[in-house]
Amino acid sequence: MSTIRELVAVVRQREGVDAAVVLGRDGVLIDAAAVPLLDAGRVAAFVPAVVRFAQELSNATGQGPLRTALLEHDAGVALIMALSDDTLLLVIAQQTDSLSALLYELRRNRAGLRALV
Repeated sequence: MSTIRELVAVVRQREGVDAAVVLGRDGVLIDAAAVPLLDAGRVAAFVPAVVRFAQELSNATGQGPLRTALLEHDAGVALIMALSDDTLLLVIAQQTDSLSALLYELRRNRAGLRALV
């Protein structure tokens, strides 16, 4: 992958992934690939509040900067990964057997993903 557009396309093509969204920490959408019924811009706008409170929890527990947050819902998960100080990756996915492999791949390739932003 050499561009953010390629990143969101590759992640979105994974089994069970409904959306891959790259956004600024302010919630501004940078790029996205999502199923037609998902409004990526609207979803991205909620992420900064989640990240802010997750970081406050991290600060209170002395665990350092937030790198990844995983939110589990009845019908799926939302994964938020810090790519840089200013950029986040949000992945909306169904709960499938391949979810752990996706998380592993994203974490393993974090440095390469960071280089795209």
